[in-house]
Amino acid sequence: MNGMSDDLKANPKMKMPLKPPSTSKPCKFYFFYGKRKPSINRPTVYGGLFSNRQSINPNNPKFSISNNQSQSQSQKPTNFSLQNWDPDHPNAQKPTFTKTPSETFFQIAQKLSPIARYICDSFRKHQKWGPQVIANLSKLRRVNPNLVAEVLKVLDDPVICSKFFHWAGKQKGYQHNFLSYNAFAYCLNRLNKFRAADQIPELMHMQGRLPSEKQFEILIRMHADNNRGNRVYYVYEKMKKFEVKPRVFLYNRIMDALVKTGHLDLAMSVYDDFKNDGLLEENVTFMILIKGLCKGGRMDEMLELLGRMRSLSKPDVFAYTAMIRILVGERNLDGCLKVWDEMERDEVVPDAMAYTTLISALCEGNRVNKAYEIFKGMKNKGELIDRAIYGALVKGFVFDGKVGSALDLLKDMIHSGYRADLSIYNSLIEGLCNLKQLDKAYKLFQITIKEGLQPDFTTANLLLLSYAESKKMDDFWMLLAQMKKLGSPIIDGLSEFFSLMVKRDKGLPCALEILEDVKIRSYCSVHIYNILLGALYKSGQNKEALSLFTDMKESNFTPDALSYSHAIMCHVDLEDIKEACHLYNKIKEMDSIPSIAAYCSLVNGLCRIGEIDAAISLVRDCLANVTSGPMEFKYSLGLIHACKSNDADKVVEVINEMSEQGCAPNEIIYCAVISGMCKHGTVEEARKVFSIMKEQKYLSDANMILYDDMLIEHMKKKTADLVLSGLKFFGLESKLKSKGSTLLSS
Repeated sequence: MNGMSDDLKANPKMKMPLKPPSTSKPCKFYFFYGKRKPSINRPTVYGGLFSNRQSINPNNPKFSISNNQSQSQSQKPTNFSLQNWDPDHPNAQKPTFTKTPSETFFQIAQKLSPIARYICDSFRKHQKWGPQVIANLSKLRRVNPNLVAEVLKVLDDPVICSKFFHWAGKQKGYQHNFLSYNAFAYCLNRLNKFRAADQIPELMHMQGRLPSEKQFEILIRMHADNNRGNRVYYVYEKMKKFEVKPRVFLYNRIMDALVKTGHLDLAMSVYDDFKNDGLLEENVTFMILIKGLCKGGRMDEMLELLGRMRSLSKPDVFAYTAMIRILVGERNLDGCLKVWDEMERDEVVPDAMAYTTLISALCEGNRVNKAYEIFKGMKNKGELIDRAIYGALVKGFVFDGKVGSALDLLKDMIHSGYRADLSIYNSLIEGLCNLKQLDKAYKLFQITIKEGLQPDFTTANLLLLSYAESKKMDDFWMLLAQMKKLGSPIIDGLSEFFSLMVKRDKGLPCALEILEDVKIRSYCSVHIYNILLGALYKSGQNKEALSLFTDMKESNFTPDALSYSHAIMCHVDLEDIKEACHLYNKIKEMDSIPSIAAYCSLVNGLCRIGEIDAAISLVRDCLANVTSGPMEFKYSLGLIHACKSNDADKVVEVINEMSEQGCAPNEIIYCAVISGMCKHGTVEEARKVFSIMKEQKYLSDANMILYDDMLIEHMKKKTADLVLSGLKFFGLESKLKSKGSTLLSS
């Protein structure tokens, strides 16, 4: 020991050797594995949060560790299999984890201070403001504005937010500051209580703290982000009431919000206040107002403001391009050219974006000659020409019928080192087809194949239509075979071809002739039949359409709901309502629904023959199966409901409302009045409705007589049904006479 002490004296940094552990008393390792078992006196605290307090009720036999484990296991997703999971597949089976509100709360609470967690946990447990919440808050020694702001940032109940804010303001020695007021404003706006947030400046004034520009800026920014222009101006007026003058930045924010929401006059009035305050405009200030004036078409005021802007700082090319783009969006080409002249006056060199925007707009507005002048000036200056400019000019020349100029422009484009895209070739092929220069058009089509542009039926249909109209069927089928070699879907392409063909003059007979050859080559489909059926129905050729429908079924093509719908409308127009109803039942047997046009046609047909109950049933079926049914169907049910009052004036109010919505009364509306009055009202009130409608010139004298007869017949039918129902109820049908038996059997 003495030797060791001498060594320590010589070297004081030397450490004493560790004492070996005693073998008689083992060392205890104070390691904690897992959570401690909770008891009634020691609640469990998860995640280091003293919120989510849980205590054990010893009288509850259901609580046990095993029960908790089984519950946690039951919450795990069981429908996920890792072997079947492909993360790159769009319909991949992915695990779904549902989060309870408590779990969401604890994720938020991890970022809060302990006292803020305590307050939020009290709100979470009690769900409303009350004595229990106040008792929990009273346990706190004091609160400060930072704590109030921290709590308000996470609350999601506007009532609790307001109660807590006012409770904090009543505490001894507490006074709200700008931080808490701003947090309260953000909280109310987040919970869609922005009107209440606008009253915070008055609240600050009442509590002895004048609002600054920052408070108003917060409100303006919140309204501007949500496109509430009127509220922005309301807050601005409140700023003037409190004699708070905005900075240039805030003025710009106010005027920008007003311009974007369509309140240009209010923005100009704010600009007048801006000048009266003696502030100096920035480029942003001018551009906000100039954009608004351009959008509103007020070119004189815009040019005046542009002159004022020029006196302070010359606009750059980006400012002029922004003006042109806005005017292009408003289709104000004269305004675009005025701005272009102003740009040349200021000797501002336009960039490629400015040229592309203006030339494309002029070509779309049928001013291709002016666009070509600007293009030549651009080329003379040696500016870089974008391919979009060539494409716009080519389309403009083709639309103007100047296909030769368009081809020259294509040569110039290729000579300049550009490669034409498929849309440019499509425009040229369409122009050549219109001029019946099919050989040149086919050569261009071959060029698209050599260029590797992969032409589809959008390109080929231009030639196919011309071949069909010119009766060059050999070229037609040759091109179709070539498209098949290129891998294009022939049936889908032909469907598009027939859709375009039936829209042309005298295109329907030609399409019907081509259909026979299409069937021979097995290129036909149900969709092609539907296109032709619809075209025949629209042209009034109902018998021809039904003949084609029969041919479709004989050709082993199964009609779909659209095919039956076209046939229903044809039968209704031919006044064969029984067969139309039979086809409707066919559609229902297929678990499908007819088209809305078929519903309307069949309902009107049933109304014309007096089958009012069947028509109303179809109306209900239509509204139950389609997402947006016809307006007259919706109002017909509203009329039936209005008839329950047995008041003609209320029924007419519904009809007038329907007329204001642009929906004129038709057969179903009159039949709905008859059905509703026969079921809920009287014949006299129904006649009053028809008389008022006659005075309002909805009904003619002939229709007035027709619907009055239908009213009497329907009332007789309803009365007979009630009598028969009463006889059946009392078991007296056996005592009916032969006439009554005949009526019952009918």
